[in-house]
Amino acid sequence: MSERREATASSPVPGGAGVPFGAPALRAPRLPRRRGQAWVAVAFLAPGMIGFVLFILTPLFGSAFISLFDWKLFGSPDFIGFDNYVKLFRDPTFYTVLGNTLIFAIVYTALNLVVALTISLWLNTRMKAAGAWRVIFFLPVITPMVANALVWRLLLSQDGLVNSMLATVGIDGPNWLSDSAWALPSVIAMSVWQSFGYNVIVLSAGLSAIPKELLEASRIDGTSAWQRLRFIILPLLSPSLFFCSTMTMIGAFQVFVQPLFLTQGGPGESTNTFVLYLYRNGFVFDRLGYASALAWILFLVVMLITALQFVGQRRWVNYE
Repeated sequence: MSERREATASSPVPGGAGVPFGAPALRAPRLPRRRGQAWVAVAFLAPGMIGFVLFILTPLFGSAFISLFDWKLFGSPDFIGFDNYVKLFRDPTFYTVLGNTLIFAIVYTALNLVVALTISLWLNTRMKAAGAWRVIFFLPVITPMVANALVWRLLLSQDGLVNSMLATVGIDGPNWLSDSAWALPSVIAMSVWQSFGYNVIVLSAGLSAIPKELLEASRIDGTSAWQRLRFIILPLLSPSLFFCSTMTMIGAFQVFVQPLFLTQGGPGESTNTFVLYLYRNGFVFDRLGYASALAWILFLVVMLITALQFVGQRRWVNYE
């Protein structure tokens, strides 16, 4: 009986000739397979990485190089070091356009979030055809901005539809786009109308993720609508609000089409923004080096404000 056990223990197993029973099975090396998987990953990443290098990194470092030169669009460049940056901070128009852009970014972001949050809360009240309303609010986002700007220019002209409607109730409307007091608010209003639909979609998704049990329990406890908004909805919606505020602020600093087609930066410099001033220096005034210096200052300003937003979100954003 013991001889049979010894023979069984020492007999080879199928697929493992010469390996005693109970011994650990030897695994074939997987190095070739891992190399194959790595090459597959490289093949999938290559198109995106090539595009990133060609269309983002190369222009980024190229603009830094150009900013060190007095570079005409059609002419030989002259190396001037950091003179473009020195000239920039001595340029009074630079501070004007920076102030206009800051005012636009702050007011536009605040109004955008308030309008988007209000509409999202309204759509979240189990109303009928909520999906259709979301599509309607999102339509301006996917409509070409140039076309929207031209339509708004017609609406806000001296004899446009807006002033005609105001005249029916006895109000003499201003020249919205030619009055320095109303030009920037008009650009902000058009920009909010153009883009708030995107934030409506994001905030609606965040609201739909809030557990209904919490809201029902709070209603049973006798909380008011304001208390539910302040202590339940807004804290749970804070990640979505942070995302919307960050992306909206970044986009606000890049505003270009609206002032270009609505007011051409006027009257005076009242609606001249950073990117519009950058564009004119590069392609109208033929100062590519100075325009590149402006682009780098804009990059640093946006990066600083975004970093401050990420630092501040630790105090009010709730990820739990």
